[in-house]
Amino acid sequence: MKFRRKSAPTEADATTGDPSEETPAGAVGDDAPGAASTATGPFDIADVDLEDSVARVDLGSLLIAPSHGREVRVQVDEATQAVQSVMIAGPDGALELRAFAAPRNGDLWGDVRPQIAADMERRGGTATEQEGRFGPELACERPVEMPEGGSVVQQTRVVGINGSRWFLRGTFLGGPARSGEVAVSWEDMLSQVVVRRGEHAMAVADALPITLPGEARRVTPSPPPAD
Repeated sequence: MKFRRKSAPTEADATTGDPSEETPAGAVGDDAPGAASTATGPFDIADVDLEDSVARVDLGSLLIAPSHGREVRVQVDEATQAVQSVMIAGPDGALELRAFAAPRNGDLWGDVRPQIAADMERRGGTATEQEGRFGPELACERPVEMPEGGSVVQQTRVVGINGSRWFLRGTFLGGPARSGEVAVSWEDMLSQVVVRRGEHAMAVADALPITLPGEARRVTPSPPPAD
């Protein structure tokens, strides 16, 4: 497993991330043991039997069940080397996950949704609220400049789940951002995520800590080439 630096993302980066810029944390591909059940989540860790047959990638506040042909990656802050988000990437798209502390009976998603929409509009895009599998969600479009020149319209879909003193935000990119069988498959994977809030006190909206798997080793990357 290797890890490379990446600058700290902004709020809107969570809706427009590029899975090619993330850092692998572990494969959850064809040979990963254990298949996720069809029960609907995401789940609080108190509601899950961790002795079941599902082999999960344990990233501290997030436990990710295996999914055929997809890989779990992490996004690392360049300055602090702290892991800031989890990206699950596959050939047809990606899903970025971030978990936050929340009030026990609050609706953090209701507060965050207008902020994400406003930020998307400031970046020249649009954010349309619609009803989805997990409740209200945002279908976003934003023009993105390509390295080789020109621009494309990037589609993302942002969902939020209010849990037991936690809030989980998922951003679908590529195929999963659109409707159809591809989206259903990725939503099934999101529904199997387990959140470990912890008992320590945290301010509302503070990010829950993400840690690397115990067997992982951090590798300092080489400096980028000069322009």
